[in-house]
Order: sequence, then structure tokens, then C-alpha cells
Amino acid sequence: MPIEQRGVDTIPDEERTSGPRDLISILLGSNLCLGVIVFGWLPPSFGLGWWASVTSILAGTAVGVAVTAPLALVSLRTATNLSTSSGAAFGVRGRLIGSVVGLLLSLGYTALTLWIGGDVMIGTLARLTDLPDNGLTHGLVYALLAGATVVGAVFGYQLLLRLSKVLAIGMTVLLGIGLIAYAGDFTTAAPTDTPLLLGSFWPTWLLAAVAAGLSGPVAFITLLGDYTRYVSPLRHSSRSVLRATCVGLAVGLLLPQLFGTFTALAARAGLDYAGPLVSAAPGWYLVPLLLAACAGSVGNAGLMLYSMGLDLDAIVPRASRVRATVLVAVVATAFVFAGHFAWDAQSAMTSFVLLLTAIGTPWAVITLTTHVRAGGLYDADALQVFNRRSRGGIYWYRAGWEPRATAAWAVGAAVGLAAVSTPLYEGPLLALTGGVDCSFVLSGVVGGLVHAALILRTPQAVPSASSTNRQARATVS
Repeated sequence: MPIEQRGVDTIPDEERTSGPRDLISILLGSNLCLGVIVFGWLPPSFGLGWWASVTSILAGTAVGVAVTAPLALVSLRTATNLSTSSGAAFGVRGRLIGSVVGLLLSLGYTALTLWIGGDVMIGTLARLTDLPDNGLTHGLVYALLAGATVVGAVFGYQLLLRLSKVLAIGMTVLLGIGLIAYAGDFTTAAPTDTPLLLGSFWPTWLLAAVAAGLSGPVAFITLLGDYTRYVSPLRHSSRSVLRATCVGLAVGLLLPQLFGTFTALAARAGLDYAGPLVSAAPGWYLVPLLLAACAGSVGNAGLMLYSMGLDLDAIVPRASRVRATVLVAVVATAFVFAGHFAWDAQSAMTSFVLLLTAIGTPWAVITLTTHVRAGGLYDADALQVFNRRSRGGIYWYRAGWEPRATAAWAVGAAVGLAAVSTPLYEGPLLALTGGVDCSFVLSGVVGGLVHAALILRTPQAVPSASSTNRQARATVS
């Protein structure tokens, strides 16, 4: 299989050979991994029992899918990734906001996947072979996982799609066996060493809904376009693509997260997940657990790393996608070591997802608003101006920036950060919200309202009929 040569340029229609079923496969297969499973551990680690954990994850995921899934339709129309597509809203230079947000999201989730996957691998191997659990062992396993991940990310979309199809079946079987393995120790009660994190039920439940449920779909706000840019709107309707995205996100996130909640309660995993998960596993499940930790981590981190390479390629057009991918892999691996040796898992995960949700949500709202106002019509050539290191086009606005969209995003992100509640930082607006983290709602609503007010009397930039016809002919040819 040849290495993918496409970066963030426009994908010709003859190369857009994926369909809605492929979207489901890639969203399901790539998420059945410990990097997503571990989010199911967060509600029990906050002091919630089974039913409270399940309802918080279900509610957060439902809201997140409703907000995130429509973004898949943007790249269906532009044939490029979402951060580049957001140039229609923020300007061809202003879309760097999306590239940076996407880079940070993918960086964090890649590091988290390698981190938790590597720790479970080491713990499992220690039980199977008496492998020493020390710094050298962790370094070697992290490097091995990172190397395998780089291979998949460098080869690109087609290899990752094939891998996801295999993982969708294989990981489902492994997780199904895992339910049997841990069923004997399962309890609906929260771990005894974990009191309610925020002191009372509803604030803690809402935190779990955002940190565990909502964060899953929001992690894809810049990723969905990496897959739908390979789907042709000439052969697949927007409705079928949206439906497939909703199914893929919901099923692909709920299955692993609920498995994580189930196993966390069975293993009494309050302050840590990887260690108790391995310790509570029966001997016959150690090999399947090792396979799940290895294969799932490579599949999920590979897609995240692939997206990181695209985002860095968009930020630095002179860098090829392959070089950008290798560079971000080195950075992600460094974060893995920092996560293992310097950070507390629960605090780092919670703070990371809440802070990035606060700054990413207004960007997603403004990008979707622009898509609706433009009627789904884009000038694909004008979106590529920055990548060609040139100027002009209908999305040039003011020196490549759309100041009103940029200002609205900045205001929304600032309000979200001021309303966030994490173990490491609490925003000043929490006094007005009764200590409840409303950062996601406030950042999206404020950013959207400010944007709507600023553009109230300004028509959205849309391509002319002649440029639309040229684009259609170029896409078909």
C-alpha cells in the first residue's frame, strides 16, 4: 500500500471512494481502545456509582453528538479537512485557530492513549512474565507503541480505515469477553475511597457528564473532516453521512466508556485505573487484555496522530504531511513520559478535556453557523490560498482574518475558561453558577450569540455561480 501523499489540499472526486459505512467503521474501530475506555473510569473516580455514572455518560454523549456530528457535513462539501474548511468562517489565515485547537486535542488524546495503553501492557506483562515495572520498561513500551502508531499514521487514511474495520470486530469480541471476566466482582456502588469530588451529587454528576460523556464527541470537532473529505457528495447524501456519523460516534464512544465504568467498579478503581484493572483480571483474560491494550492503542493513536500531522501541515504549509506526522509523534511521546512520571492521571485528564472543550466549542458553533448561512456552498479553491502561500479569494477578508468570527470565538473561549471547574484550576464565574461547571454551555452560547450579533447585517461570503460550476467540473473530472 503506497504512502498517502495528500495533505490538506482538495481531494479530487475520483479519490473520494469512502462511504457512510466506512465512517461507522472508522469511528467504531478507532474508539474501542483503552484511551477511550479510561473515560468511563472518571465518573467512579469522582465518587459516582453505576447508575449515576451511566446516566452522566449517556447525557453528555447525546449532547456532544448533537453538537459535533453536523461538522461532518462541512468537509463533505469542501473536500479538505475541517480546520482548513473553517477558513470560510475565520478567514484563510484565521482558520489557524482550528488547526491549533485540533492539534492540541489530538496531541492530548494521542498521549493519553499511549499512556494508559502502555501502562496496562506493562502491568499485564508483569503478571505474565515477571517483567520489571520500572522507568526503563515504561520507556521501551511507550516507544514501541509510538513507533507502531507512526507507521499507521504515515501510511495514512486507507491503512487506518482497514485497521479500523478489523478492530471494530476484534475489539468488540475482546471487550465482550472482558465483561465475562470482570462480572464476578462487579458492584453498583462507588469505590469506597472516592467521596463525591465536588462535595455534592449534582455538581459532580454534571462534571462527569462533561468530562466523560461530552468530551468524547467534542474530541472529534476537528477530526471528522479527515474522514468525510474522502466521501463524495455526488454519490452519498448529506443525510446518510450525518446519520452514519451520529451512529459511529454514539456507538463507538458509549461501548468503550461503559465498559470502562463497568470494569472500574468491578476492580474498585478509585484513584487509579490501569493498576486495579490488571490486578482484578482473572489469569485467563490477561492475554486478551494485552491484545486489547496493544491493538486498540495503535488504532486510536494512529488516527489522532494522522490528524495531528494534517493540522501541523495546515499551520506550516512548507512541511509535508509525513514530516509533520513524525514531528508531532515525537512531541506526543514526550507528553506520554510527562504523564507517567510527573502528572496525576485523574487531575490531568479532567483538566485537559474541560479546558479544551471550553475553547473548542465556540469554534465549532461558529464554523457550523457559517456552513448553514452559506447553504453548504464553498469555494474550495479559495480555501487553499494560505496553503499555496498566496493571497486573495472570497475568504481573504482582512489580511486573511475574519475579525468578527475571531472576536466571537475569543469572547466565547474566555467565558468558557472563566466558568470551568477542574482539579487544577477554577474559573471566577463559578461563583455565579453555584460551583457547577457550565463552561461548555456558556462558551458555545456566548460565542454563537456574539458572532450572530456581529454578522447580523452582513451577508455570508459564498462562491459565485461560475466558480461553483468550475469547482463541480474540476471535482468530477
